[in-house]
Amino acid sequence: MIEILETPPLNTMQDLGRVGYRQHGIGRGGVMDRLALAAGNALLGNEEGEAGLEFQLFPVRLRFTKETAFAVTGADCEARLSGRRLPAWWATRAEAGDELVLSSPRKEMRAYLTIAGGFDVPKVLGSRSTHARDSFGGYHGRALLAGDVLQSRAPEPFLFRDGAGVGATPAAEAVAAATCEDLAEGETVVRAIPAAEYQTFDEASRNALCRTPWKVTARSNRQGYALSGTPLRRNALLEMRSHAIVPGVIQVPPSGQPLIQLAEANSAGGYPKIGVVIEADLWRIGQLPPGGTLRFVWCSLAEARAAEEAAEAYLARLRRLAGYCRSAIA
Repeated sequence: MIEILETPPLNTMQDLGRVGYRQHGIGRGGVMDRLALAAGNALLGNEEGEAGLEFQLFPVRLRFTKETAFAVTGADCEARLSGRRLPAWWATRAEAGDELVLSSPRKEMRAYLTIAGGFDVPKVLGSRSTHARDSFGGYHGRALLAGDVLQSRAPEPFLFRDGAGVGATPAAEAVAAATCEDLAEGETVVRAIPAAEYQTFDEASRNALCRTPWKVTARSNRQGYALSGTPLRRNALLEMRSHAIVPGVIQVPPSGQPLIQLAEANSAGGYPKIGVVIEADLWRIGQLPPGGTLRFVWCSLAEARAAEEAAEAYLARLRRLAGYCRSAIA
């Protein structure tokens, strides 16, 4: 029902990831921007974790082979449906033969396509996410290719009350971000909590993490972001055994340049951890392209929970309002 006509490498099918398999060396995976995927599903009345297509390289061109309700969220990629420009964070209906074109975003990095009913691919270990390293999940365990034809599961039939569709306020505008002193235009701020080896770093390094900007390097990907800035140093070099790690962990290898583990984070690692980015802010990192600048601020557990509640409230309100904009077909 969707034919991929043109796609660069690395674009894949993802959902919110698989849990419960870390002891087997299989991390969570899933989308880099969990809020954008959930918002797209909310606009369509899907379950929050329905799989969508994650696009991180452009241009992308696809054709709908039958009438389909769909949403495009995440980075504003100037989506055009058979030549008609669509607003950002928008859900509408395509007719059979319509072509959707997504162009390179001007600011953010990743865009998401969700469809009513979700994509018809089997769950593997409880998830439809593509695990590219081990070639399972998603669409045949690999990135999308021109010529692929993706099928949908049958949704509950509905119409948009407004024929143009329905939109959402982008998460970056609706969910307040943290702030810090001397913030320059375009810098992304994320909240972090000190991790197990925080006290093993010298005072200058502990201060530098949250008082200086960090640039995202070209060595960054879905597994993790490699940062460049003031080298972080430990009081004493100690050999550490590998131990379990999760998305958000900020590791510091011998170079002193931090690494943030992200969606396809390793299940274990041995580098010391100076902090961990809170779950509620990981989507902001997922939209930061190489060359972008990142700032950290420390937060408490209570502040981390408040950030999660703000994101949950945003999605709950979106689900409620989007429901008013759909009309069931008997």
